[in-house]
Amino acid sequence: MTGPERNGVVQPDATSKEIYDGGMVVRREVLGAAHVDRANAAKDDFTEDFQDMITRIAWGGIWTRPGLTRQMRSAVTITAMVAHGHWEELAMHIRAATTNGLSRDEIKEILLQTAIYCGVPSANTAFKTAQEVFRAMDNDARGADATDSSEKDSTP
Repeated sequence: MTGPERNGVVQPDATSKEIYDGGMVVRREVLGAAHVDRANAAKDDFTEDFQDMITRIAWGGIWTRPGLTRQMRSAVTITAMVAHGHWEELAMHIRAATTNGLSRDEIKEILLQTAIYCGVPSANTAFKTAQEVFRAMDNDARGADATDSSEKDSTP
């Protein structure tokens, strides 16, 4: 791909606000509005510049680029989190990967691949992290189903 469209929201004439706004859209789509709202609510004078940077550079500058699918970006990100032992970030990006359309079987295959290239101990922790994430997601889904059922059964 050539030309200005290859850069996602980071076009030659894009303002910092346009890049930030584009990054925020993708960040919310991938991580979920609740997560992003929590991160923004927790920022203070010390962390505000960091939150701005990751929204503009990671989400606006990289995740908006058309060169890779979001599924591929999730696979690469999961691998990087395993390689560096960033377990909380791994959990967040496993959830994001499911939002981006990766199945649990595809995530399992990514983690198996990391066992070879990142090491078995890291993959072992990654599998445990994924189990916890999937368990929490299943519990959340069961809770939502129970709430949906009780709302349907209640009379006004």
